Amino acid sequence: MNIAIIGYATEGKASAAYFSGQGHEITVCDANPDTVVPVEFQAQLGDGYLEGLDRFDTIVRSAGIHPRVILSTNPGVENQITTAINEFIVKSPSRNIIGITGTKGKGTTSTLTARILETHGKTVWLGGNIGRSPLEFIDEIAPDDWVVLELSSFQLYDLKQAPHIAACLMVAPEHLAWHANLEDYYEAKARLFRQQKRDDVAIYFSDSEATRSIATQSPGKHVPYFAPPGAYVANNDKIMYGSEVICSTSDLKLLGKHNWQNVCAAITASWQANCKDVAKIKQAVTSFAGLPHRLEFVRTVDGVDYYDDSFGTTPETAIVAVQAFEQPKILILGGSDKGVSFDELARVVSKQNIRHAVLIGATAHKLQKSLTKAGFKGTMTTGLDHMTDMVRDCATFARAGDVVLLSTGCASFGLFANYKDRGEQFTKAVQALSLVA
Repeated sequence: MNIAIIGYATEGKASAAYFSGQGHEITVCDANPDTVVPVEFQAQLGDGYLEGLDRFDTIVRSAGIHPRVILSTNPGVENQITTAINEFIVKSPSRNIIGITGTKGKGTTSTLTARILETHGKTVWLGGNIGRSPLEFIDEIAPDDWVVLELSSFQLYDLKQAPHIAACLMVAPEHLAWHANLEDYYEAKARLFRQQKRDDVAIYFSDSEATRSIATQSPGKHVPYFAPPGAYVANNDKIMYGSEVICSTSDLKLLGKHNWQNVCAAITASWQANCKDVAKIKQAVTSFAGLPHRLEFVRTVDGVDYYDDSFGTTPETAIVAVQAFEQPKILILGGSDKGVSFDELARVVSKQNIRHAVLIGATAHKLQKSLTKAGFKGTMTTGLDHMTDMVRDCATFARAGDVVLLSTGCASFGLFANYKDRGEQFTKAVQALSLVA
């Protein structure tokens, strides 16, 4: 077959390698005219990269490429479009697949779910939105292996077949520049569940009506978490499954009550995969320290703890991060403007013990206005464009026992390449601070 690969970044490269290995003719289509394409592939680059796609038998879109972008210049090719995730779920040698979606917490929950399965002696493959296309390892999977996939709304938008176990974490407005509206975003998440069968399992966050309405579209068994019969937290102290005590919340290395939710989701997914050894579950969840840029401890300088939460790019995630610490805090907030309101974030910040806020990026003045309106009593700095200056400003206001927290509530574009670049620059700036003798 003649196959077009739309987008040639990490996912596109994995798709091209996979389909080429199946003996198909590959044409790489990418908007970047400088894309380097292997000599064995054809290339269609630059402004006309989407022209004439109707000549291909299959069109494999990378997750970030919206189908409507393809269809706008190639009407009528809907049935030719597929994705790496669709191909994987159909062709995987193992049907033991767990798919995890939500707005935030997907990476943490997916990784922890894989850890729990591994402690039970399972061979586990982790992929999807977490940074590795499952097509990279499809040929190595045995029928009894388990696969855990972190799945974004971009990957679910045109999903045709669903995993045996699917979980929906907390959802909130996100990616509204890509989706037509909030309903379209939720609809993409719902495909993970609507495509399930009666013997499949749908797991959902019990405290969210939106999550419940998404997951209960599954014809399979519905299992909530953060409330029985799934894993839950009893008395703000014990993580339990039914009458079984897994561990104390104080045993967790993961910070914040939001991570209690992620732990409960991972335990519930693993339990549904028949991994129910309490000692092994405890070993996995209490040894897991989290992923980079998710409330990641960087360093203590002069008695001040510095934390990198650059992965959080919405006001909701900033609220969760702020509430994870009881100590007095210095915040770095702001970034590119998605058009969302900061009023609720400002109300939460104003009620917390926060001495100072460094407001950055295109949203700095919008945040300043919201904080002032909410009665924020701390001081604020604006106008800083370099992370070194931001961190030094935080250090000036911080006292021993405080927490300096990078949790911007915004995307990074404008000042930084992406959330990783922002977090890495923060870490570098913190490491450069001098200790007081």
